[in-house]
Order: sequence, then structure tokens, then C-alpha cells
Amino acid sequence: MEAQENIRNAWAALKVVRMAIEQTCPLVCCRAKEAVLLLYGPEPVHEAEALAKAIIEPFERLTTPAKPAS
Repeated sequence: MEAQENIRNAWAALKVVRMAIEQTCPLVCCRAKEAVLLLYGPEPVHEAEALAKAIIEPFERLTTPAKPAS
């Protein structure tokens, strides 16, 4: 039963992280929870991966030089 409580706590923590990202980072677009389930998987680690990617991608776009037009 301790494992189930740990998983519930992980989901609760990720919910808070998602809420903080959505409220404070206008450049960040978090995928909907349903999309995370389909694209990444059903475990808390998959939600964490999606949230990390949502934070990193906008900064990568800002720092990656634009390709010249052909």
C-alpha cells in the first residue's frame, strides 16, 4: 500500500508543478493530460517528462539560430 501512496503523492506533486508552469510561463505550452497519456504513457514519470519538455522546448527555439531561407 505504501507504493500506491507514493504514486498518489507523485501525481499530486506533478499537478502542482503543471499548475505553476501554466500560470507563470506564458511561453510554455503544456500538453493536455490526455495527450500525455497517448504520447508518453500513463505513469507519473511520463507526466514529468512531458512537463520538462514543455519547459525546455520554447527556450531551445529561442536559442537555436534560424535557418536562412532558400
